[in-house]
Order: sequence, then structure tokens, then C-alpha cells
Amino acid sequence: MCDIRLPFQRDRDRITHSKTFRRLKHKTQVFLAPTGDHYRTRLTHVLEVSQIARTIASALCLNEPLTEAIALGHDLGHTPFGHAGEATLNELHPGGFRHYVHSLRVVDFLENDGKGLNLTFEVRNGIVRHSKGRADILPKQKSETAVTLEGQVVRLADIIAYVNHDLDDALRAGILTEGDLPVRIKNIVGDRHSKRIEAMVRDLIVETLTADDGDLHISDTMLEAISDLRTFLYDNVYTYYKVHAEFEKARRIIRDLYNYFMENGIVRIRGGRIEKNANGEWLDEKDAHRRVCDYIAGMTDRYALSVYETIFLPEPWSVK
Repeated sequence: MCDIRLPFQRDRDRITHSKTFRRLKHKTQVFLAPTGDHYRTRLTHVLEVSQIARTIASALCLNEPLTEAIALGHDLGHTPFGHAGEATLNELHPGGFRHYVHSLRVVDFLENDGKGLNLTFEVRNGIVRHSKGRADILPKQKSETAVTLEGQVVRLADIIAYVNHDLDDALRAGILTEGDLPVRIKNIVGDRHSKRIEAMVRDLIVETLTADDGDLHISDTMLEAISDLRTFLYDNVYTYYKVHAEFEKARRIIRDLYNYFMENGIVRIRGGRIEKNANGEWLDEKDAHRRVCDYIAGMTDRYALSVYETIFLPEPWSVK
């Protein structure tokens, strides 16, 4: 125990000091290997989720350290190349792959040289229940959400963050213009990045305080606008031909690395050289799949590219 920090503060600090957290700065959010410095990465996404979640938690008089710990840890299990990596590992690993489940595996088993981070139940539950995919923004089934309101806040802050910053990045990339955003959405959420976030956060806070029934609430009008904006992004950004083309390249890289490791054992790249993992002998096929999946999921984009290049691309040489 710590006589300075409360348990949730300790959890937050263990997450932010972990190696997995630091690697998020080199993992894709939406745009793979963007040349600009201002596109979101998985790390900046996590920080934006944390900021939005803390604002909501403070207004609702919830536990801010718990909210912050869940927000900072919610994407620790994300793969290189974002959802391209996740989709590929889900196909290749016999047990499937979901980044939110893997995030729990990271904090329970993989971090701290296999010892885990020893986080509290509330933080662990919030991490594994944070994702919603394209399901209902406010699930009707309690079993689909975190047991704490703080965990439920992070789930909503996650979608508020990504629909806004993915739109912002798409505008920066020239994939969209402000005029492309449907007027019905713009009239509800606003015509600027900051206005859109404020409108969504304010609606959630006001509707929840007005209902005062122990649940989170969003007005029907705002709920429809957020859902429409999410659909708009799927139709016009996530499936945009240039984004999709890079998505398919990333899937090929993950697939080739996975198959190579299954056949040859895990290798690491040191100074441009391949080094065999000392523990490269599998106990059985299930063990092989599990360890290969863990290894690839923990890679950054650039490390995955480096390993792929070293293994599969010929190295120029000359005879002296």
C-alpha cells in the first residue's frame, strides 16, 4: 500500500509508467504512418479520452482518479496499425482477438516482465468493458457496460473523442471539407472541433443531472447526431480508398509476421540483425498462437515494419 496515493491514483501511475503505455505513441489511430506531425496516434487518442472523461466525471461528482486510470489504460491492448492489426489477429488467432480483452491481459499478465500491474477490480472492469464498436452508444443491457459510472463515462468519452478527432484528422488530410458534414449534424453539434466536443459533453452532463436516477443519459437529438456522425465517418473516412489501401497493406504485414513466427519461432531485431528468442520452443500449438499473438499485438507500427523489412526484404550488398 502507498501512504501518499489512493489505490486508483496508484493504478493510474502504474499505467502511465508502463512500457506498453509509452509504445502507444507509435501506434496508429486511423492514418497509418502519416507524414504530418499533427495527426492523432493511439497515445494522443488516450489522452483526449482522459481529458473528456475527467471533465464529465468532475461535473457529475464522480471519482476522477478512477475515471482517469480507466481512460489511460483502456487501449493498452491495441495492435500496431490500429484496427487493421486487430482484424488480422482476430482472424489468425484461434481464440480470436479483441483489443479491449487484450488490454486486460496486458495489465494482468504481460506488463512488468509477466507480473502484471496488480490493478484494482474497478479499473480492470472499466478497461475490459470500454469498447462498443458500432453497437448502441448507450447499451440497454447492463451486462455490456462497466459496473461503475466512471467506467461507463470512459466508454462514452471514447466515442466522443474519436468521432471528433477522426473528423478533425480527415479534414486536415483533405479527405473531407467542412462542407461535407451533413447540415443536420452540424446544426446540432456545431461547426468547429471545440464546439462539437463541448456540445456532446454538455448534453451528457445536463441530461444525466436532470434525470438524477443513477444512470448516464444523452438526449435523443444528440444521441442521433453522434450516431449519424459515426456512420458518416465509416462511410466517408474509414473506408476511403487511400485509407483502405493502407489498411490492406498493414493486414498483409501482420499476416506474414504471424505465419513466419509460427513456423520459425519468435525473433527480435537488434541493430538490424535477427536474434532468435531464447524461449522460442513452443509447448504446443495453442501456446505458440498465444505467444505469437501477444508479441505482435505489443509491437509499434515502426517496429513491425522494421521486423518485416529485416525478415522479408533483401538487403543490398556488394563484393569488395
